[in-house]
Amino acid sequence: MAVTSVQFAVATHIMAVLGFHCGTELTSANLATSVNAEPTFVRKSLSKLVKAGLVKTTRGKNGACALARPPAEITLRDIYLASEAPTAIAVHSYPMEETCAISANFKGCMASIQCAVQSSLEQALSTMTLADVLADLRARVCPLGKSPMEADGEDG
Repeated sequence: MAVTSVQFAVATHIMAVLGFHCGTELTSANLATSVNAEPTFVRKSLSKLVKAGLVKTTRGKNGACALARPPAEITLRDIYLASEAPTAIAVHSYPMEETCAISANFKGCMASIQCAVQSSLEQALSTMTLADVLADLRARVCPLGKSPMEADGEDG
């Protein structure tokens, strides 16, 4: 069975929560509750977003985090690259069988495909912003103009 990476999805989830609550500093515990994941995993994802300059944090007992810039200025490509998610497709690491012409040339062939697919993915993500994600979420969470807390009784 293939292993699926959720790094990009978790990073985007974190950014969406911060964007939804723009102007409010949230703790990593708040974010972990919304993602419904282990706080240590969320903190690792958050650390990558901070390192990329997408999130700003304050340390200490009352430590919190917020978006470093407006959602319209953060592309999904920015989040994808910050999350350090694996490439869209991967080439297997099985050893080459030198007596087989396909095996001897397969990895080079797949590397070209991998590069093209990755480039297309990143180009597509560069046309979408966190603001686009938030607009979609607001339409889904708040169809009647209610705040997220009114819509579902939660804050996340």
